[in-house]
Amino acid sequence: MDRERWRRIVHQLFDIGLIVKGIDGVLEIIGGVLLLMIGPAQLSRIARIVTQHELTHDRHDRVARYLLNSVHQLEAGAKTFAAIYLLWHGIVKVGLVTGLLLRRRWVYPVAIVAFAIFLAYQLYRYSLTHAPELLVLSLFDVVVIVLTWSEYKRLTVAHASS
Repeated sequence: MDRERWRRIVHQLFDIGLIVKGIDGVLEIIGGVLLLMIGPAQLSRIARIVTQHELTHDRHDRVARYLLNSVHQLEAGAKTFAAIYLLWHGIVKVGLVTGLLLRRRWVYPVAIVAFAIFLAYQLYRYSLTHAPELLVLSLFDVVVIVLTWSEYKRLTVAHASS
């Protein structure tokens, strides 16, 4: 595969990664707002409704059980922390993704540092919870960091040669 084709593929993967990260950020903002607006009893009721179908087919469904246990473990203070964390994390992520999609060169190093901080926190949380989804998110973040660095180098070289 020639070098130019490889660069195009990396650039497309970068754009796809950003879009996924942006959607994730928007969903985090929505989740944070909903957590602030919904009380613990309502949250439990919603979780039961969402998981009821799966649990009627398989009462040991891991995903449904995990969701129900997570909702039941949210105390008032933890719920508020989770809501604020999701809002902050989502807003920062959407802002960074927007800057990256607009190809603002100064955003690239900021995004790399921010994504690395998010990655470190996820790995810290994994060390406490051993939640497998944190490893999946962390792997995705590593890929996005590498792609962001690669794209930043490409833009820097293109800017220097113009």
